[in-house]
Parts: sequence; C-alpha cells; structure tokens
Amino acid sequence: MIIDDSAVMRKVIERALHQAGLEITEILQASNGEEALQALRSDSGNANPLALILSDINMPVMDGLQFLEQRRKENLAQGVPVVMITTEGSEPFVLRAIANGAQGYICKPFTAEQVKARVLPLLRAA
Repeated sequence: MIIDDSAVMRKVIERALHQAGLEITEILQASNGEEALQALRSDSGNANPLALILSDINMPVMDGLQFLEQRRKENLAQGVPVVMITTEGSEPFVLRAIANGAQGYICKPFTAEQVKARVLPLLRAA
C-alpha cells in the first residue's frame, strides 16, 4: 500500500519498487491516512495479504503519524511492515513514527536503490 497525497509521488514510489526488483501483484493506494484506514478495514478478507505499507507523513485530512496511531489502536494490518517516506527527517518525527510501529523511513528525494535497501530486508523478515 502506498499512502501519499500526491498522485505523482505515488507513481514515483511504485516505479521505484519495480526498479528495485520487487515482484508486485497489486498496489493499494490512498491519498491520506483516513483513506488508507478505510482500505485496511475493507481489505481484511483479501486473498492477497498486504505485504508492505509505504506512507508519507505530511498529508491533509489525516497525516502519516495519525494513520500509524489509529492503525495501531484498531489493530489493522498487524505484522505488516511500515516505512515512512518523507521530507521530514527530523528526529521527533522519526521517533514518533517508530514508536507507533514504523520500521524505518526514506527521505525524499530517494532512489530505487534506497527503496530496495530499506524495503527488501523487511519483506524477507516478514
């Protein structure tokens, strides 16, 4: 799942995942945290389980940190690794994201190699 308020950035992230050599069958997309929560709530019986969540932090309606907090409260997509993709590299944001279940972050702008280095170990561990 890719969560970002920019459709262009969602495409950039999707392209980076393909360039990183990940075999992806389906990508769920959401433009904010609330849309992502709704998708997770309705996706619970999907035959293709969710493998990864990539989320921006700064978004309207519900930001990425609020999404993480609510996801945790509702026990949605438990065990699914979350990587934050953001321009916010400051320590308080990163620490709050990790405290709420994120396994890492990637700073924008990023390369496919950076995505691969951050995402592959999480997918292998899952």
